[in-house]
Amino acid sequence: MADFCEFFKMKKLFWTGCIAGMLWVFGAQAQESLVRVGRIQALGKTNAPQDIYDVRIQSPKSAMFSQDGKKLYINALEGGQTLVYSFPELQPLKSIDHTFGPADAALFQNETTVFGYPYFHGKSGQYNHFLGKPVEMAMSHNGKYLWVPYYRRSFDLNASSPSALAIIDMQTDKVVRVMPTGPLPKYVAISPDSRQAVVTHWGDNTLGVLDISADHPRDFRYSGHWVVERKLPTEGIKGNRDSNCGFCLRGTVYTPDGQTVLVARMGGGGVAGFEAATGRYLGTVTDIVPNPRHVVISHDGRTLYVSGNQSGLVGRYDLAAVVQALKKADAQRVAGPGGRSLSVGMGVRTIELSPDQRSLYAAINNDARLVKVDLASWSVVARSEVDPFTVGLAVSPDGKTIVTTSQGREMVGGYSVGFYRDSGR
Repeated sequence: MADFCEFFKMKKLFWTGCIAGMLWVFGAQAQESLVRVGRIQALGKTNAPQDIYDVRIQSPKSAMFSQDGKKLYINALEGGQTLVYSFPELQPLKSIDHTFGPADAALFQNETTVFGYPYFHGKSGQYNHFLGKPVEMAMSHNGKYLWVPYYRRSFDLNASSPSALAIIDMQTDKVVRVMPTGPLPKYVAISPDSRQAVVTHWGDNTLGVLDISADHPRDFRYSGHWVVERKLPTEGIKGNRDSNCGFCLRGTVYTPDGQTVLVARMGGGGVAGFEAATGRYLGTVTDIVPNPRHVVISHDGRTLYVSGNQSGLVGRYDLAAVVQALKKADAQRVAGPGGRSLSVGMGVRTIELSPDQRSLYAAINNDARLVKVDLASWSVVARSEVDPFTVGLAVSPDGKTIVTTSQGREMVGGYSVGFYRDSGR
């Protein structure tokens, strides 16, 4: 409880916050080890001292800590902003706007598209005038740069045209470059040596590959365009692009040796693989939890963890065996080695490992829960209520705080970022 009270001491609410916090255990039963200790939300002011009202929390999609743990970045998707807070004080530091006009032309370096992607919407000469909707985040160059892909440009309502990504200097918290992407980029993965990046296009079964070996983003450049089986045509595409997306490529990760890139296929299932050096499509292993969304690898490089959204499962797999199966797949779909799965709750979205690798945390959308899995026993050991429609999750570098983002829908529920302490640590 000392850490719990210290949180409020830094907020200058020591005794009031500490006592109220001990009594106000949001959504956690006494026997659970996940206790909510704070919240930032856009739904309205409350009397709770640990409840911060911030109207900018518009559909928060994801969160990420800086490498030193002193700042927290929150992507407000519908607000078109990345919000920066000090941590653990939770003082607002910066709003990074993703709205661009004529005055921002230098950020684009005369680029409007890449790989020959055409525009089906927007006005010629004004393609770089838009509001970007930030999705996930990634860090490169030892925590110097933050990468933020945009779901779409604001004028491209069905996400059929090129989108973009922002590169942010994490010292100044300013956008220093905006690069074009394919349609509907949701995820960016960085190689272990920060010399290559891939941006995963949810919208057409492809990935854009970037050479980022230079020290400054102005010198980053595209070096390849990878395709999972076949490219999905987007001209005239109709329907909900959250589901009409081909293989709906999502979570992406480099193996620790940097030689292989793994990509979750939410549409149709499986995990696809590419040879990082050549871009050769290796194939797909299919014996994976259904509807895979997010993928993470243990720090020792031995285990691959995958969240299965619709199935409510988290799977664990021997990474070396998965890679070996992909290398033998000859660009085909193969079963692969299989693994173990654990039911954690329907709509499991983001998963993250604790720094000590003892626990896995999962954001459960359908049931509005934060779940803790003990990896040694491969069992759920804690389950706490969170605000509705939770999607994103981040773990502080010291492992003491878990952050969840709840998007909400049409200002109902969610629109909040929750802070939880794991009392088992």
